[in-house]
Amino acid sequence: MQDGQDLDNISIDLVDDIRTIPAADWDACLLDTPGGADNPFLRHAFLAALEVSGSVGGDTGWDPRHIAVRGADGVLLGVAPLYVKYHSYGEYVFDHAWANALDRAGGDYYPKLQSAVPFTPVTGPRLLVRATAPPGIHAAIIATLASLTRRNDLSGAHVTFPDQADHDRLVEAGWLSRIGTQYHWDNRGYRTFDDFLAAFSSRKRKMVRKERQTVADSGLSLFTLTGADIREEHWDAFDRLYRSTSDRKWGSPYLTRDFFFQLGQDMADRVVLVMARDGGRWVGGALNMMGETTLYGRNWGGSEAYPFLHFEACYYRAIDFAIEQGLTRVEAGAQGEHKIQRGYLPVKTFSAHYIAHRGLRYAVTDFLLKERTAMEAHIAELLAESPYRQDG
Repeated sequence: MQDGQDLDNISIDLVDDIRTIPAADWDACLLDTPGGADNPFLRHAFLAALEVSGSVGGDTGWDPRHIAVRGADGVLLGVAPLYVKYHSYGEYVFDHAWANALDRAGGDYYPKLQSAVPFTPVTGPRLLVRATAPPGIHAAIIATLASLTRRNDLSGAHVTFPDQADHDRLVEAGWLSRIGTQYHWDNRGYRTFDDFLAAFSSRKRKMVRKERQTVADSGLSLFTLTGADIREEHWDAFDRLYRSTSDRKWGSPYLTRDFFFQLGQDMADRVVLVMARDGGRWVGGALNMMGETTLYGRNWGGSEAYPFLHFEACYYRAIDFAIEQGLTRVEAGAQGEHKIQRGYLPVKTFSAHYIAHRGLRYAVTDFLLKERTAMEAHIAELLAESPYRQDG
């Protein structure tokens, strides 16, 4: 793939190994970006762990091509995580129908460009720009994405789960907008879990208490671990549970054991690991990442079917931790309308798409207009299922 081009007094390069960019420089761009400090997935350490561990790169279908914008003095002004994709797995914004349509028309949908955090459907900035950068860096990155797509004869470029600001910049540049939904819990000043449940209707409150009591009566021991409390035995157990669950439900797991090891080495203070033990056996685990104000639920693994353990480890313990730490939100990720009855309400998410193929762009534009109407109505229906009292 060809490199980006010089624009006035800045240079734009593609980087196939994030370690060639100093971590302090990448993170300075992130921390200067509104919302960046609250997003651990965009930190240099997290993205580097994916590459070093072999979770991306090689034959995974995720080839790193990060955008790096530098001034004439060589100072890093902006970055954007970017990958060449050879499939549509691990994205959580589904475009398989688009790929099939172009294939039937005799075109090639893959490879494509993807600006995202691999395997991580978490909203956040995608165009990371230093506060001291001159105007136009955001526009330069967007223009580079489009230029790379055209000059390399790719079907399109996709920016998934951008925040509202980056989404709007992309749409203003002519990209197509797509909306989705996932489930978040908001801390409305709760002091305890019971304080939170008091906001529920009586029937829903009883349901949650029954589920938690069932786990409490099961004889399982649960531990919420972070920082130095997470030891190798926990990572080994979680990796085993994660792989077992992935094999049963989704096929090949995306993340390698080396990724979890690297995460424990470099970002343990951002990890919140909920582990469940039955006697001497670890039987369940939920991996969360912590930002400045938000706890992000990421991966689950379980070896056996224990009633309501998944809800306890993934949802209720996350709320417990958030209340204890004074966090304002828990993001439980995409899919799973069952989350609504446990206090996680649907919120709108975004993606933006540059479709270079004219015929496909026309078809996708029409599809997205119809999908948006249906999605808006679906979100409204989901909100009507809220467990919270109307006077709460």
